[in-house]
Amino acid sequence: MRRLLLSLSIISVIAACNGARKPDAYGTFEANEVVVSSQTTGQLLSFTPVEGQHLSRGAVVGIVDTAQLTLQEQQLAAQRQVTESHGTEVARQIGVLEVQRVIALRTYERMQRLFNQKAATAQQLDQAERDYRVLVAQIAAARAQGQSVVQEEKAGKARVEQIRETLSRSRVVNPQDGTVLATFARTGEVVQPGQPLYRIANLDSLTLRAYVSETQVHAIRLASTVQVHVDRGDGQLISMPGTIEWISSKAEFTPTPVQTRDERADLVYAVKVVVLNKDGVLKIGMPADLDLPPATPRT
Repeated sequence: MRRLLLSLSIISVIAACNGARKPDAYGTFEANEVVVSSQTTGQLLSFTPVEGQHLSRGAVVGIVDTAQLTLQEQQLAAQRQVTESHGTEVARQIGVLEVQRVIALRTYERMQRLFNQKAATAQQLDQAERDYRVLVAQIAAARAQGQSVVQEEKAGKARVEQIRETLSRSRVVNPQDGTVLATFARTGEVVQPGQPLYRIANLDSLTLRAYVSETQVHAIRLASTVQVHVDRGDGQLISMPGTIEWISSKAEFTPTPVQTRDERADLVYAVKVVVLNKDGVLKIGMPADLDLPPATPRT
C-alpha cells in the first residue's frame, strides 16, 4: 500500500510540474491473481514453477508423494475381497438353510395331518414345529448378516473412491494460462492441504484501478473506451485505449495522493479499466493516468 501511495504521489508531482496536461484520474495496474494451493498432504516429489515462467492451463506442475495413501488403498482392496468372500459364504449358507426349511416345513405339515388323525403324538408335532421355526429364525439371522456384509462392501467401496480422489489431487494442475508471479514451495518440502504453492496471473491484459469524482462519474459508462497513459521512462507517454469493466456503486473518501478534476470533492468512485498488455509493457503496480470522454449533456 505504501508503494502504491508513493507511485501515485510521484506521477501527480510530475504532471503538476509539466503543466502540459492534467489527467482526469490516476491509478495503478493490477491483475487477477490466483493462488494455487496443495490439495493433499505429503512431500513434494517435483515442483516446476519458476517466477516469470509462463504456464498453460491444465499443465501438471507438481507431484505430491502419496505412498501412504497407496498402501491404504491396497489394504482396503484386500479387505474388500475378504468381505466379498464372506458375503458369498453367507449367501451359500442361506441356500442350505432354505433347503432345510422346505424339508422341515413338509415334516411339520405332515405331523399336523398325522396328529389330526391321532397317528402322531403332541410331542412329535411340537418337535417338528420347533425344527421348522428354528430354521426360519436362522435364515432371518443369516439374511441380516448378509445385509451387514453388503453395507460393509458399500463402505469399503466409498473409502476406496475417497482415497482414489485424494490420489488424483496429488498432481498439482495449473488452473489458468498465465505468468508465475511468486513461488512459496520447493521440491522436497512437506506440504499440507490448503498450503499456498505459487501465485499466477494472466498478464495479457491488466486492470487499471482509478478514482473519479462524482462530477466525472456521469461521463463514463460500462464498456465505454477511455485513453490510458503510461510513462515509458524518458518523459514521453505511451497512450493506449482501455475499456471500463466496473464502476463502483458506492462512493468513498478520496485517497490522499489521488488528484481529481474537482479538488473540492471529498468523495470519489473507484473504476476498473481493462487495458491490453501489448509486448508486456504494463507491469503490476505501475502508475498510470487516464482521460475520460466528455460528459454528455443532460436534456
